Amino acid sequence: MDTKLVYEFLNDLKANNEREWFHANKKRYKAALKEVETFLNQLIPEIKKFDKSIGVLAPKDCLFRIYRDIRFSKNKQPYKTNFGAVMARGGRKSPYAGYYIHFEPGSTFMGGGIWHPPSDVLKAVRKEIYFHADEFKKIIQAKDFKKYFGEVSGDKLVRPPKDFPNDFPDIDLLKFKDYTAMHGVEDDLVHSDRFMDHALSVFKSMKPFNDFLNRGIDLKEE
Repeated sequence: MDTKLVYEFLNDLKANNEREWFHANKKRYKAALKEVETFLNQLIPEIKKFDKSIGVLAPKDCLFRIYRDIRFSKNKQPYKTNFGAVMARGGRKSPYAGYYIHFEPGSTFMGGGIWHPPSDVLKAVRKEIYFHADEFKKIIQAKDFKKYFGEVSGDKLVRPPKDFPNDFPDIDLLKFKDYTAMHGVEDDLVHSDRFMDHALSVFKSMKPFNDFLNRGIDLKEE
């Protein structure tokens, strides 16, 4: 992937986030998008080698649109200034935990888990943590998880969630409204020939976390 071409386009889009400029630079957008798709065509099969659960995915199944929904937003800029894609069972609209990559100059990161899940999915994950808290803590305290992600991230409730006892020893683990893991990446690494290997190392360390979350989601469906 020509990451410099991608980042030059995104930097210029950030400085000129308006429809007239975007239409005049549509060829540049398509060229940048093609570079990201090329990267994903290489990344997806490599992820599938260690996580077959993602199934058969094409870049179009994973990539989020660059067009922003501004109907209910105070921010009226029409375009996102990043390329984002999630590799999960069923693609970007899936309720399952997956592997997310976010290309944005100065703010590139890799992530995973579930973000803003529906209430039934969130409850299923909380139940899995409630019944298997020691297993979950072992996963998020593992050496590689701590190395890349530090800790679980996401919005949290102030009070314990309903349907769970307030005196549960690990009640803080049930307060999350998102169960995500995030790893920031410097632009120099993105532009280097080490980036793919680094991305795969990060995602491999995320797999036990995703597996645990998805086990809870699968149980919801039974």
